[in-house]
Amino acid sequence: MHTDSTPITKPHTNRRKWLAPALIGSAAALGASALYAVAKAREAERRHPPVGRFMTVDGVCLHYMERGRGEPLVLIHGNGTLIQDFLVSGIVEELAKRHRVILIDRPGYGYSARPRALWTPRAHATLFQKALERLGVSQAVVLGHSWGSLVAVALALQAPQLVRSLVLASGYYYPTLRADVAVFSPPAIPVLGDALRYTVSPLLSRLILPGLIKAMFAPADVPERFDEQMPKELMLRPSQLRAAAEDAALMTPVTIELREHYRDLKLPVVIITGADDQIADVARQSERLHRELPHSEFIVVPGQGHMIHHLAPDQVVNAVERASARFYAKAA
Repeated sequence: MHTDSTPITKPHTNRRKWLAPALIGSAAALGASALYAVAKAREAERRHPPVGRFMTVDGVCLHYMERGRGEPLVLIHGNGTLIQDFLVSGIVEELAKRHRVILIDRPGYGYSARPRALWTPRAHATLFQKALERLGVSQAVVLGHSWGSLVAVALALQAPQLVRSLVLASGYYYPTLRADVAVFSPPAIPVLGDALRYTVSPLLSRLILPGLIKAMFAPADVPERFDEQMPKELMLRPSQLRAAAEDAALMTPVTIELREHYRDLKLPVVIITGADDQIADVARQSERLHRELPHSEFIVVPGQGHMIHHLAPDQVVNAVERASARFYAKAA
């Protein structure tokens, strides 16, 4: 009888042969990605150092800036950006002619810290209220853009004596199903998110950022000033990616709670938006809020998108002045 002397190779033995190198290769690739993310973050911070000063409120280090003199005006930026978003737009320079303009990097953005916590708009508002008190501000006009509009509303609800009038620009106020929440939320997941934002997320974000910026300005073109002067590399650091992911994940839940209190806003409110905003649907968001606040003023700028302070800076400056004037008219 013939006997085949060729040894039989077991399947699990073959798997072991390629599994170890694959794991080692994957670990090496992730390690290299993490080193790359850290190196790029440090490079971004060398190229774009802090532009303001620092204060610590409730253990949170906040980066802030003041420009001009006069009636206090607080500007609250949206998701993914930082205070340079307002500086690059040019509205700060104009508003500082008549106002004491105060800009604060929200926790996790720019150079503000973001301790592990549930950073709802109300949590932001509590921190901002204490920061403004530290700065000696007793009353202020407050402008919030995009996600920052939720913080502005929360601040007005929690500290009506502090906020004399509101300007809400390109805001999101009512819950909707949003695909971007699912796309941008994973870095907010504890442990898994920490791994993602130091490995895969910075690389993917670097690839999709140009398209995302284009969508934020659409249907208008991205202004040359924004493209050249905005410190976009700061927006891609792992720390800011976590903040942006957490804010994205909270968008729907926080509006469910806040919308129950919009009618409690008794102060002057000016709502401004681009008519063709492709990030926050005008009819379902700004227009609906205007209907719910019958004494609010609604300004729609034709042909413009989400970044209204860049695309129509004069109209935004005028909205601030109208909000201030409405306060004094109401007081009289």
